[in-house]
Amino acid sequence: MKKFFLFTALSLFSYSNSEMETLYMKNACNSCHGIYGEGMGASPRLQGVREHVLLRRLKDLQNGKTRSAFGSVMISFAKTLDENQTKEMAKYLSNLKTKIDDDRYDIKYDPAGDGGS
Repeated sequence: MKKFFLFTALSLFSYSNSEMETLYMKNACNSCHGIYGEGMGASPRLQGVREHVLLRRLKDLQNGKTRSAFGSVMISFAKTLDENQTKEMAKYLSNLKTKIDDDRYDIKYDPAGDGGS
């Protein structure tokens, strides 16, 4: 009976957007998919993709299935997510929006720099 209540409590647990953002950054998803999931180079856009599509892709990765040679690196990342995190990550990514006024990608130039490139 205790196991049932524990399972129920865990299955009802929901992660916040800030927790999913932290997990996204901690797992370095942004290094290939961009800060807002907008996609970079050969890495696909995740931002705005339907939640059920993202969920299916994450579950496929967790089962070792990938659609490209580059996707093999994603398998290990996807396997770190538990069932609730997988659902919440799909929801988080499907609702991501690029913030136009954000300067995260702006390059800061310092004329007194180190003299490098």
